[in-house]
Amino acid sequence: MHNVRPLPQYLISRYHGWKATAYAENSAWYRRLADDGQRPRAMVISCCDSRVHVTSIFGADSGEFFIHRNIANLVPPHAPDGQQHGTSAAVEYAVEALRVAHLIVVGHTNCGGVAGCHAMCSGNAPELEEKSSFVGRWMDILRPGYERVRELPEGEQIRALEREAVMISIENLMTFPFVKAAVETEELSLHGLVHDIREGTLWQAEDGGKRWMAL
Repeated sequence: MHNVRPLPQYLISRYHGWKATAYAENSAWYRRLADDGQRPRAMVISCCDSRVHVTSIFGADSGEFFIHRNIANLVPPHAPDGQQHGTSAAVEYAVEALRVAHLIVVGHTNCGGVAGCHAMCSGNAPELEEKSSFVGRWMDILRPGYERVRELPEGEQIRALEREAVMISIENLMTFPFVKAAVETEELSLHGLVHDIREGTLWQAEDGGKRWMAL
């Protein structure tokens, strides 16, 4: 017995609309992508949040971005322990196989994962401290960021922690030997952004995250 059900009708209708318009008008391009493989220039690591739509923000076409999404756009430290690491595998493939030129970490405002990390680290979310919490153990990656912002005024801590989620990820990326080597030979550049959902603004990390400039 299985639990797989047909797609909801509204999604089927949207698919048929896409196939009859966007695909039909660009079918040669899709065939080329299928036959020649992907050659994206950039990898994007962004949050699973449904409000973050990086392809729309940058007007990206199919084949342009290699995208990995996870809770709070976090990258764990390099840990070759023989276990299963989805984010690390995506980074390895992008840098080693696809040879992307840019790796962009995109955070965002009002991030539920970041808010959960703040609550957990400040002692207000004991359920996330449970060993059985997948979210809590994933957000442990951001604990060093919390330590950096905990002395700020309470009203500023969440915004600062959203930026730390980006900077911690970039710092952890540099613990991967193949990332560090590619950065040092200038074959790869790392970039940190935070998307303000309400204002539509992109903030870019500069000077190692000490300054954030609106693009």
